[in-house]
Amino acid sequence: MYSFLISVLALIAGYFIYGKFVERVFSPDFSRPTPAITNTDGVDYVPMPTWKVFMIQFLNIAGTGPIFGAIMGAKFGPSAYLWIVFGCIFAGAVHDYILGMLSVRNSGAGLPEIVGMYLGNGVKKVMLVFALALLLLVGAVFVYSPAVILADITSDGGVNSMMMWIGVIFLYYIMACLLPIDKIVGKIYPIFAFALLFMAVSLMVCLIIKWPSLPEFWDGLGNLGQQSGLIKGQEIFPCLFITIACGAVSGFHATQSPLMAKCIQNEKFGRPVFYGAMITEGLVALIWAAISSYFFFDSGAEAVGSTISASAPVVVGKVSFAWLGLLGGILALLGVVCAPITSGDTAFRSARLILADFLHIDQQPKRNRIIISLPLFLVAGLLLWYNVADENGFNTIWRYFGWANQTLAVFSFWTATVYLTKTYKDRRYLVTLIPSAFMTAVCLTYICIDKIGFNLPSDWNYAIGLITFVLSIDFFYVWKIRRVNRKSLKY
Repeated sequence: MYSFLISVLALIAGYFIYGKFVERVFSPDFSRPTPAITNTDGVDYVPMPTWKVFMIQFLNIAGTGPIFGAIMGAKFGPSAYLWIVFGCIFAGAVHDYILGMLSVRNSGAGLPEIVGMYLGNGVKKVMLVFALALLLLVGAVFVYSPAVILADITSDGGVNSMMMWIGVIFLYYIMACLLPIDKIVGKIYPIFAFALLFMAVSLMVCLIIKWPSLPEFWDGLGNLGQQSGLIKGQEIFPCLFITIACGAVSGFHATQSPLMAKCIQNEKFGRPVFYGAMITEGLVALIWAAISSYFFFDSGAEAVGSTISASAPVVVGKVSFAWLGLLGGILALLGVVCAPITSGDTAFRSARLILADFLHIDQQPKRNRIIISLPLFLVAGLLLWYNVADENGFNTIWRYFGWANQTLAVFSFWTATVYLTKTYKDRRYLVTLIPSAFMTAVCLTYICIDKIGFNLPSDWNYAIGLITFVLSIDFFYVWKIRRVNRKSLKY
């Protein structure tokens, strides 16, 4: 418990200390009008109060990541706390803030457009395909997980019940994706965000009251899950950094931040909205990691059936009811259900806007929105149908989602690094250079050793990671030196 509480305090301190430093690095201009003011269209560019923008941003990025990812990541032991804390403060929140502010500075541009500005049109086209693929994966994952939970609550959890809930959620997605952002998203998202925060706070109170015996940092940071048989064949590096994605670093967030970049009314609100929402998500992830550790590693914990071998959505149900009883469990589950549903619909909205920007199709006419959206929903539906038929479908699709998510973060991190290098003459780029190289090493190592990739020997992980990290730094400085030389030749 002490390690958990230290981690909570570190995250909060990180917002006020490092968050303020990163804000100075970017240098927001409080007098500069934002896209919400200059491009108001009543559909996607809509000025909103800052508290509402924060709530929507938090719910957009939260999804199932800080809950399900933290549950699966907790099996590695207390090293999960460190990744959430350091990942959020020095990587994830930095990523969200700078990419969000770059969108604000560029008329609410989506991620592929921003990448194209700084990494070139070739990378922009790759990013377009990659971003759309990730958003469709997000849409499928964030339909699947709440449908499993709702099916368990309302019936026996069978496939027919789950398919019914999938249909209901998809209908909501279509409405939320097509209607102006302030009609559904702006009205109900703050309520759902309060529900998610209530769930997290109530479970944290239960955790403090119970004060369980949890693994601490000083007990060792090795792979406890592998030692106890909870997980097999997964090394802390890189698997932990892929498993806990949205709770620490997430490329998906870079596709969501432009939505709120179109609604924020002043650049001074960027830190509480973008950096602050990521820190809040990290707190939710810490709570679920601690709760899961209780059931995984505390020999005195109350029985929760097959929790340790079940998929994450099933774990959520078992833990919520075991801790909070029937009524409290239902309320907690509703908070958990709201998060993925509300991230799923904005994933489709982001996909619609990204595709519309690429094809230069005006999104004010409703007919144009329908034309862009229907193919996206059809592809996501086919992907979902394939995985529903697989009893291990959630774990399978999560692994693809996790790798794609972190790989997208690699692109956006390098975009931020190039922006800081080109914009400022000092070494501000270091705040994103180190995370850029690290996440590049994580993603390349994972695809090399995991079964979904090349399935190379797992004991090659540290060698592959170290070589990738060093080469990434080297390539950056080679590019930087060449860029300086080219500028010198012009003069």
